Amino acid sequence: MPVTFNHTIVPAKERETSARFYRDLLELPEAPSWGPFTNVQLDEGVLLQFAELPGVDEIQMHHYAFLVDDDLFDRAYAHLRASGIEHWADPQMTRPGETNTEHGGRGVYFKDPAGHAIELITKPYL
Repeated sequence: MPVTFNHTIVPAKERETSARFYRDLLELPEAPSWGPFTNVQLDEGVLLQFAELPGVDEIQMHHYAFLVDDDLFDRAYAHLRASGIEHWADPQMTRPGETNTEHGGRGVYFKDPAGHAIELITKPYL
């Protein structure tokens, strides 16, 4: 069997809020959820499972990058701007309010409601 990515648990302050943020931004439908998870389903059945972690007051930042097509990038970027979400062209956050055109595509960095560093790109790095 080939190796494929199936799911990851994404720590959240409020799992419903985080899941809705990703669904709205990436234009994804609601997915079945269970137990302590609010799920967001990506292509190929990959699940982002948002969970509030018991006994954890401060969430450690993780980085999640999403490869999207140019049309979705345009809509997602418009959504970020319309929502007043701070964003940068670089992971060091030195170019606020911009996107980048590195690696032959476009990219943007921002934070989700839990403080995770999110990246949208239109071309893979490799």
